[in-house]
Amino acid sequence: MFTAINEAVSYIKEKIAEAPETAIILGTGLGKIVDHLEVECEIDYGSIPHFPVSTVEGHKGKLISGKLGETHVLVMQGRFHFYEGYTMEEVIFPVRVMKFLGVKTLVISNAAGGMNPEFEIGDIMVINDHICLMPNPLIGKHDPAFGARFPDMSQPYDAELLQKARSLSAELEIPIREGCYVGVSGPTLETPKEYEYMRVIGGDAVGMSTVPEAIAAHQMGIRLFAVSVITDLGVPGKIQKLTHRDVIEAAERTAPKLTRLIIRLITG
Repeated sequence: MFTAINEAVSYIKEKIAEAPETAIILGTGLGKIVDHLEVECEIDYGSIPHFPVSTVEGHKGKLISGKLGETHVLVMQGRFHFYEGYTMEEVIFPVRVMKFLGVKTLVISNAAGGMNPEFEIGDIMVINDHICLMPNPLIGKHDPAFGARFPDMSQPYDAELLQKARSLSAELEIPIREGCYVGVSGPTLETPKEYEYMRVIGGDAVGMSTVPEAIAAHQMGIRLFAVSVITDLGVPGKIQKLTHRDVIEAAERTAPKLTRLIIRLITG
């Protein structure tokens, strides 16, 4: 894997002018932040050696290098999911590449189902913990170049960035929730009893991404901030039949507020 990472890193370095300080992984329907970016270059995933290719609607499959204010950022417009048939090693491959490009901070966004009875569609939930109900991405042969074999996960999400988000929420008048994200493999949406089970074990929202990337980033010492847009509800009396298009549309309605929050989080 290390050889593949080096080849991807070398290819990307030839395309970008300077090392990115911050990377952003954009989830379903949340691609509008690119409109605020001073774009340096766009790279199709398919042209990067060993990079997977997005297959999900709403994920454009581009790596974009540019600036937000004075901060050089790398934006993934689309991510990879375990349910697409990729191995966990492939799912976290871009995060490994980010580390060796020089990324110090990673911001992850996603669309998620809300399980906390207080949540409503369109809420923004800052992730303060997670529960991994999918295969752990670190299973397999260990390479010390990526960090500890047994990473401590007592605080994977950066406390300073969490506090900054709280302050920005008040300043920008953008309400946020905080909670625990449950990562599942998908691709089926949850049954009522699955929602109930995940609420009982402490979950506030559920989705099919983020946790593998978060684990890989934390293992490598990357500061981590993650946020969910609540696009549907897994609460008794509020569960409705859902399509992926419904999720995209709900995320797009909240995207302007989340974009403002993330830009300020990154640029100060």
